[in-house]
Order: sequence, then structure tokens, then C-alpha cells
Amino acid sequence: MLDAIRWDSDLLRRYDLAGPRYTSYPTAVQFHSQVGTFDLFHALRDSRKALRPLSLYVHVPFCANICYYCACNKVITKDRGRALPYLQRLEQEIQLIACHLDPAQKVEQLHFGGGTPTFLSHDELRQLMAHLRKHFNLLDDDSGDYGIEIDPREADWSTMGLLRELGFNRVSIGLQDLDPTVQRAVNRLQSLEETRAVIDAARTLQFRSINIDLIYGLPKQTPDNFARTVEEVISLQPDRLSVFNYAHLPERFMPQRRINANELPSPAQKLEMLERTIEQLTAAGYRYIGMDHFALPDDELAVAQEEETLQRNFQGYTTHGHCDLIGLGVSAISQIGDLYCQNSSDLSQYQNTLAAAQLATSRGLVCNADDRLRRAVIQQLICNFSLEFADIEQQFNIDFQGYFGALWPQLQGMADDGLIELDRERIVVLPAGRLLVRSVCMVFDAYLEQQNRQRFSRVI
Repeated sequence: MLDAIRWDSDLLRRYDLAGPRYTSYPTAVQFHSQVGTFDLFHALRDSRKALRPLSLYVHVPFCANICYYCACNKVITKDRGRALPYLQRLEQEIQLIACHLDPAQKVEQLHFGGGTPTFLSHDELRQLMAHLRKHFNLLDDDSGDYGIEIDPREADWSTMGLLRELGFNRVSIGLQDLDPTVQRAVNRLQSLEETRAVIDAARTLQFRSINIDLIYGLPKQTPDNFARTVEEVISLQPDRLSVFNYAHLPERFMPQRRINANELPSPAQKLEMLERTIEQLTAAGYRYIGMDHFALPDDELAVAQEEETLQRNFQGYTTHGHCDLIGLGVSAISQIGDLYCQNSSDLSQYQNTLAAAQLATSRGLVCNADDRLRRAVIQQLICNFSLEFADIEQQFNIDFQGYFGALWPQLQGMADDGLIELDRERIVVLPAGRLLVRSVCMVFDAYLEQQNRQRFSRVI
């Protein structure tokens, strides 16, 4: 079992830098418009030849109400009719992609995100899933990892029953904070009773896993009122928890301009919130997986980390990193072999391109040899908190210390500070460095110095 986190306020202050979350390397900031549909078709052909298993991500961008903190690609509307033309184009995209793959390629993982996927009516959800099953090899024995994001204000028992009937067995529930003062400040009023009702339904209907999302650093939050939220959430006994640091970037995300920056907690208060949250969750038996994620010891993520098979992709920590990830819908990102590609983030452009019977791929990146090497290094560090040089040397036919010699002074400095243990054979992220693993990964990022750090959230 991995050691517990050791809290070191001095280290956290010194290494709390802005940087990527490494759901990919290179990150999406490096994507460019020279990558298009030809590259996608080429990657799909390689996937078909290798018969690689698939992970599907389906983006449903619509929300009935705006949450001021949100940085997702979404469309705020009360008009449920706006979903119909979108679904017509989404079904067209599904068909265009699927014809380049082999029906024998099994869909091990499926995730509906957004937006609010349950913005769709029951009939629309049925039709969309039927279309996916028609064109992709979805598993029908409940062995797949099929999840959907849920807003408890948009779901009831009948919705949960429908989702289970359609094959979903995992739910991720947006909660963020239970304090009404905080909820009013971010325009998301959601009661504990609404959330509990959805969780009770999920348990009764035998969903395999329940995740709850929380955010610390929101306006009007204090260490005390956030601790009460965490206490209530622990009583709900989710299998997994995501505890995100709110990044206030109003210059990039327009809804955040409605947040009064004077009401945001101070950096010291945010640190206290995180420290107390870790104490509460650890006392309740949750394991720190990394990068804001916690899970019960018998959860698949915790078991995979124990067995050093945990991986990371655009859906976060996963046990399905070996799958080719196909992103469907506006702004969705695919990772197929060494290709990353993203659909247009503009809803009209996405729909118009598909209306012309063309895929909406707008940008992307093809990994080179150096990208693949650094991706493997970052993946090992961020998932396992350790890196054996011999594994990388064997996989990429390099001398690790020779290849990364210029980075050694930085790594040695981190070792001297107690973040990592460094010798000729390995890097081990120590308990005091676990919360700062992004900072360790950033040392190996060849693109970071060219980037505007303001595009990224801070580590803590």
C-alpha cells in the first residue's frame, strides 16, 4: 500500500506553480490546425488493423442553468428543442467514424459528459444509445465501464432507471458545495436531499460505482463550511471523490466574470481547506490516487494503482488507457495511437461541417519520438508516483540519465527539498511530494517554457 500524504506547508507554497493537469502529453495547448480528417482516418485505419479496444466519449453540451465557476464547453438554454439538430449531427458523426473501424473492436469504456447529458429527454437518450449500439460493438453483459455525468437537479428515479436499462453502470455526480451561501454565489442551488435521492437510486439499481465532484476555492467558502460539506459527502459513501481546486480565470471563461473576486478565499484558506479535506477523507478510509482524486481501497482505481497498472487520459485516471479513445460531439478530443485530435468547439461550426457530410476535426497533434518518451515518463510519475529508469531505457532504447542530463540539477533540487527520492535507477515521489506530482512532471515537459502559464490552474 502506498504511504500516506505528508503535509508540508513550506513545500506546498514553494512548488505551487501553474501548470498542466497532464490528461495528455503533449497537452491540448500544443494542438494545431495542420492536423485534420486525413490524419484521423489514417489513425482509425491503424486502430482497425490492430483491433484495439475502444473507449468512447460523447459530449452533450447543453445545460438549462449556468454555473458561474464552470470552464466546460457548454450551451446554456431552456429550449430543449435545441438538442434535436445536435443529435442528428452527432449520429452522423458516429456513423462516419464507425465505418472506419472493425465491428470486432469492443467498446470497453463509454462516458457521457457535458454540459448536462440528462438535458436530453428519455426518448432522445434511448435513440442515441441505440444508434451507438448499431454502429459500435457495445458490451451487453454489464462488464463494460459505462459512465455518465449527472446533475441531481436534472435526474430522478425514472431517469436513473432508464440509464441503468440503457447499460450505464457508473455515475459521476456534480455537487461542488452544500453550503447555500456558496451555492447562491455560484448560481447552483442543489440540496443534499436531491443529491441523496440520486445516490439512493443508483445504489438500489445496482450501479457499480458512484463518484462525487467537489470544488474548493469558491466564493464565500471557508475552511469550516467546506469541512461540513466534506463531512456530509462522506456520509453518502461515494466510491470515488474528485476534489478540484477552483481556478479563477475570468479572462478566459466568461461565466466566471459573474463571480466577485473579493469573495474568494485567500490562498492560505484554500490550503487549509485542502489539508482538512485530506485529513477527513483519509480518516474515512479513502486513498489518495493523485491529482485531486480519492477512492475507497477496493475501488478499481485504487487496486490498479496498487498493481501499477493505473493510467491517465482525457477522461482522467483510468484503467482503460490501453484503449483508443474516440471523442464524439462538439469540442470532443480523441487519442488514437499517437494522434490527438479535437472537434470544433463552436456548436454551429460543428453542426454545419457534419451537415456537409464531413467530420468536424479542427486541430490536433501527432506525437513524435520525444513526445512518446516524455509521455511515458509523465504517465508513470503521475499514476504510480515512481519511475524505474530501466523500464524507460528498455522501451525507448535510451540512456535515461544521458537523455535527460540537462534536467538533473532541477531533479536534484527537488530531491534535496524532500519532494522526491532520486538515484541512478529511479525516481520515487515521496509522501511530501505527492500533492505536488504535477510540479515533478513539469520538469519533463519540453513545451512548458514556451507556454503562457496563465492558461493553466495552479497545482494546489
